[in-house]
Amino acid sequence: MRTRTFTLGFLGATLLFAGLASALVTNEYFFSAGYTVLQFVVLATAWNILGGYTGYVNFGSAAFFALGAYSSIALDRFMGAPIALAILAGAVVAGLVGLGMGYLTLRLRGVYFAIATLAMAEVLFTLIVNWEYVGGARGAYVVPTEAPLGFRSMGRLLFTIMALMAAGSVAIARFVQISTLGRGLAAIRDDEVAAECCGVPTLQLKLISTTLSGALMGMAGATFPWFLSYVEPHGVFSLSYAVNSIAMPLIGGMYDWSGPLVGALLLGGLQQILQVNVPADWNLFLVGALLVVFVIAAPHGIMGFLRRT
Repeated sequence: MRTRTFTLGFLGATLLFAGLASALVTNEYFFSAGYTVLQFVVLATAWNILGGYTGYVNFGSAAFFALGAYSSIALDRFMGAPIALAILAGAVVAGLVGLGMGYLTLRLRGVYFAIATLAMAEVLFTLIVNWEYVGGARGAYVVPTEAPLGFRSMGRLLFTIMALMAAGSVAIARFVQISTLGRGLAAIRDDEVAAECCGVPTLQLKLISTTLSGALMGMAGATFPWFLSYVEPHGVFSLSYAVNSIAMPLIGGMYDWSGPLVGALLLGGLQQILQVNVPADWNLFLVGALLVVFVIAAPHGIMGFLRRT
């Protein structure tokens, strides 16, 4: 009951905030920057379900994000699907790939699993580059229609949709953490062999973790073609998605649902502020520098540091 109340309240507060912002803010850049930051909230939260709760580091975040984006493009070319259907398709496709990846790789542990996820991302990149139906190496255009539901621009609509997806992702992460599933994942993270000896169904729980993580990442990428209007493989498979998806939970704290939220808002917001005057390469340098600082000064992230003080 308490979880349901939190979820409904959180979603309601998010919808109210998005509605007020859309009605009162006149600068369109606010919605573009806000969309990007909220997108990283979803990606960081999704990564943390597998990387933080379960202890399996995934370097293939960009691949799941790209699956969501290209699922939308394929569906748009096939039947001109609305955004809601594209989001559902992106989540389902990325979730199924996450399930398949988990089934093939979750018997690996540590660095071997991390390398396997990186290899999967390269395989998917090669597939997309050679798939002419979705544009291949040339990329693909998605022409946005007039914003529905009374929104003054497509940017405002996408900002509202991403805000709701971010709130939903955080609510799901919180539910997972406090549920029996979360306790099982924590046991796997702490000592997988001991968890197996105690009767924890480790493989099943890990498959649920990879599926849920992949689905949320695919959901984050599903609206991306409408946001940029043009998508090409190097853009959606960008290193920045993989690096930020890992850095934000590490900075915010990996063992609590609020850690990725704090890390994404802090680091994502800082990147958007610096983006106007600082080259994109320096943004990645900033992420690396902050990672080094937090690994040394606060290895459990901001939330871990606050809980100890």
